[in-house]
Amino acid sequence: MRHELRLTLWAALLVVPPLAMAAWALVFTSHGPILRGAILLALVVWCTFAFMRLRASILVPLRTTAGLLQGLREGNYSARARGEAGDDGVGQVLAEVNALADWLQRQRLTEVEASALLTTVMAELDAAVLAFDGRHVLALANPAAARLFGTSVEALLGMSASALGCEALLDPLPARLVSMDFPNASGRWEVRHSSFRQDGLAHHLVVLTDVSRTLREEERVAWRRLIRVLSHEVNNSLTPITSIANSLAQFVDRGPVDDVVRADVRRGLGVIEQRAEGLNRFLRGYATLAKLPPPRLGDVAVGALVTRVVALEAAGSVAVDAGPACVMRADADQIEQLLINLLRNAVDAVRETRGRVSVTWTIEEDPAAVELQVVDEGHGVAAGADVFVPFFTTRPGGTGIGLALCRQIADAHGGTVVLENRLDRQGCIARVRLPRA
Repeated sequence: MRHELRLTLWAALLVVPPLAMAAWALVFTSHGPILRGAILLALVVWCTFAFMRLRASILVPLRTTAGLLQGLREGNYSARARGEAGDDGVGQVLAEVNALADWLQRQRLTEVEASALLTTVMAELDAAVLAFDGRHVLALANPAAARLFGTSVEALLGMSASALGCEALLDPLPARLVSMDFPNASGRWEVRHSSFRQDGLAHHLVVLTDVSRTLREEERVAWRRLIRVLSHEVNNSLTPITSIANSLAQFVDRGPVDDVVRADVRRGLGVIEQRAEGLNRFLRGYATLAKLPPPRLGDVAVGALVTRVVALEAAGSVAVDAGPACVMRADADQIEQLLINLLRNAVDAVRETRGRVSVTWTIEEDPAAVELQVVDEGHGVAAGADVFVPFFTTRPGGTGIGLALCRQIADAHGGTVVLENRLDRQGCIARVRLPRA
């Protein structure tokens, strides 16, 4: 039974019995027929009016509320109900509906502004953004993605990942570099994959960044730096060798070789040998950097490893401030070489200052890592000196590959190595952070 009919029946049950009793009383009283008819008509009119008002006072607020809720469901947040100022039940209901409409209107304005901002940001991004639903169908793309495929965003939407040649990009792998060919572009791309949920369903978000130009520029800079260093080292060796060789040739052309000339020749040959050995050391150092093998990971006890490395230095020159017992996954040989290079630099740094060198380590929980620290009381790191550049050195006779090799080993283990000046006193701290897992 509909609510209106049920309400009508209940109202009739309230009105009809008193009306019937009044009619019965009037019919069987001694009043004249005209008077009885007038009174009966008045009762009927009054009961009908009261019934209609009762029905309207109940149904009109309900219909008003239903109309407002329908408007909110359809996205019309501008309509408001009148009569919500009352403190009765109907007024409270209408006031809550109006408050809900106000809140939804503010939310829609915020959503529209956020959507407009997102659209603007997506349009300005140079990176291609692709969102695929659970069936690997493209649900969202930005103009940069459309330019890759040489078409419009509208034409891309609804296409499958296999049709676009992007099926391999949906694998949940860490950020990586891939070489790909698109209809309108080709090169090397950094791929970032993440997942999100929309309407309760899993979606894939893929971001493609063109790194070809950046990599080419970095390679160009690296080649220039390498050529500059190679030219410098080779010229430093070949120039004196050429000069001394010409001088020796002149000595030989003069005639018989006496003791003085023989001594000059020996000195010249010694310089040639010395410079040739220096050039050979330089090339060996370059080969060491170029041929570092990938680490062979195993369980390494940090305390035992530090003890072995410190034992290689002169007795008493390096102190060990033992940290907590811990085990990390690393290549023991490579980490030992890393610490050896750092300790030798620290020991050389304190030769003039006669300071102290110490090694310690700490454990970090989030993320799980161990930090090795080599602390010295030397002169510190010169401001602006890029000590990790290959072949850069401040020591006479240094090769300039020690710290570069340290950084390469740390990078291969997923860690970092930094050098910073001490704040409490003169000296330097070398921090090596390596993951425990």
